[in-house]
Amino acid sequence: MAVSLMKRVGGALVTLLVTSFVVYGALYLVPGDPVATLLRGRKVTPEAVAAVRDQYRLDDPFLVRYWDWLTGFVTGDFGQSLQFRQDVAGLIASRLPTTALLIGLSALLIVIVGLMLGLLSALKPGWVDRSLVATTSIASSVPVFIGALLLIYIFSAQLSWFPAFGSGGGSLLERIHHLTLPALALALSYAGIVARVSRSSFRREATSTRLDAARARGITGPYLLRHHVVRNGLVPVLTLSGSLIAGLLVTSQIVEVAFGLNGLGSLLVESVRSIDFSVVQAIAMIIVAAFILTNMVIDLLLPLIDPRMRR
Repeated sequence: MAVSLMKRVGGALVTLLVTSFVVYGALYLVPGDPVATLLRGRKVTPEAVAAVRDQYRLDDPFLVRYWDWLTGFVTGDFGQSLQFRQDVAGLIASRLPTTALLIGLSALLIVIVGLMLGLLSALKPGWVDRSLVATTSIASSVPVFIGALLLIYIFSAQLSWFPAFGSGGGSLLERIHHLTLPALALALSYAGIVARVSRSSFRREATSTRLDAARARGITGPYLLRHHVVRNGLVPVLTLSGSLIAGLLVTSQIVEVAFGLNGLGSLLVESVRSIDFSVVQAIAMIIVAAFILTNMVIDLLLPLIDPRMRR
């Protein structure tokens, strides 16, 4: 187990290193003079141009600039934001709690709702199964932005149950109340996908010969459901859920813009528009690290759920 963990950590670090090179280099492939790109065509004094060249080390060789950026990134120095005129690490730290809470709520909805609907559909053939399949098919095909608009119209404009704008402040409950609709919009299509995959997985386990053998040994009721249907069927579901949850950081920018949230997603959109290199690079690396970390955690959890995978 320890050797397997070390291999996974080593592979994750290599992936991060390669990705960091791609992330840093890609932004400097923009055609034209990097200074003109950074200044967005504004006419400035020669002193300002020199300051920009010095800040981004544009007179140094590319590999030297990359190494300085990488070592600074590892120590928490993400550089300075050209647009916001402040430290990137502090800027991200101020936006991170909103995005983290939004993704946490969405992940809970995706896993809990997806598993419950999938299990119910697998165990209740007939009209229940057909209704849930139709519902989850529609949910999984609705684009995130359209889902956000529908939720705002129904639960905010018509019913006035939830606010349609802002992430709230003060207590945790108030923030959760403000982020409920954005979390639903973010989780809607993903929960439908998880429900369909879990339905297939649980139904396969419910009709397997292993279940007949368990019944022959006198195992019935909730124990049979938990330890033979749900536990064995969780492996493909968790693998898929890990990838979907890691991707929430990318999809969240759509929801944050739609609901006016002050999170990393909206910050990324603003920074791309203004060509704020340092912010874009930092957020891109955070997204990649989230993908790698989430999938590594899922890989480590799967053998605990299904001991057969340890071999």
